[in-house]
Amino acid sequence: MSLLSVQNLSLTLRGRPVLRDVNLEIGTGEFVGLIGPNGAGKTSLMRAALGLVQAEGRSSLALMGSGKRAKAVAWMPQAREIAWPIPVERLVTLGRLPHLPSGRGLPLHDQTLVDRAITHMGLDAMRKRAASRLSGGEQARALIARALAQDTPLLMADEPAAGLDPAHQISTMEVFSELAQTGRSAFVSLHDLGLAARHCTRIILMVEGRIIADGPPAEVLTQDLMAQAFGISVWHQLTDQGPVFQPLSVLK
Repeated sequence: MSLLSVQNLSLTLRGRPVLRDVNLEIGTGEFVGLIGPNGAGKTSLMRAALGLVQAEGRSSLALMGSGKRAKAVAWMPQAREIAWPIPVERLVTLGRLPHLPSGRGLPLHDQTLVDRAITHMGLDAMRKRAASRLSGGEQARALIARALAQDTPLLMADEPAAGLDPAHQISTMEVFSELAQTGRSAFVSLHDLGLAARHCTRIILMVEGRIIADGPPAEVLTQDLMAQAFGISVWHQLTDQGPVFQPLSVLK
């Protein structure tokens, strides 16, 4: 089953082409990592696929009405500042809005999803704390919890691991992996190639607005492709504790 279908997606911003004839499909049970150098078009691709910016081509999500789309995909943008001093639990509960009739309280099923998301992101001790008073990393975790509470078939997140300490980076990636294992999917942009190598089931590599590779991590995180995309040498090894990937040096 396709959760996202993008066909010939192109986008020009301020006279500069940022996406060029992008095609991709995301099905159920996938954890797809979107990687590429700064300016490759990763954020633009995600926003165009969601219909947040107008682009040429076709995106199945962009064609949906806002209500239907809110039940099909949860979105966590890169910007994470929380301005309102609402409690963390209330912030996470906002993820249930697409599913609730107006003027109704929170049913038990919805509260269970909120509680589960809060626990997944290690926020139980912060339920009553004002979200605007959290640290940057804690705010990121709260916003991921809100997206999880939305309980959609597809979750899309732009750099969700940025600003998190190593333990919470790993646990966040494990949450996305769990989504894939239960038949849902995650489409996540990442700069940490080591996290992508260990946790993603599939990696899409973008350079200058185009997809130049799409496949299992071992087929994308190769010496040649990393040199082409990032200008770096890398070390990649399958160990008894899983794949380990390490960028080594900048190529001259």
